[in-house]
Amino acid sequence: MEELFLPTLHYFAMNNIFTGSCGMFRFRAAPTVVMATPKEVDFEKSEITAECWHGLFCYEKSEMEDRRVFPMSEEGRAEMHQWLTDHI
Repeated sequence: MEELFLPTLHYFAMNNIFTGSCGMFRFRAAPTVVMATPKEVDFEKSEITAECWHGLFCYEKSEMEDRRVFPMSEEGRAEMHQWLTDHI
């Protein structure tokens, strides 16, 4: 089976939502970014919410099977990757 891809932490820090899939497994990762200054992200207060489901349909047309919030850090990103991989 192919490896699950997650973008870099910088992608999420720029307030980008990511949706991905691996076979019939689908997921969505949406950041909540808190700014320390107008140009600097407060990583300690920011987080990423991941939701997942199995099926053919998009996020809006599907029922979520699980949801979890992760800290916006490299450790949190790695934990999210493992959590998503465990749901495949």
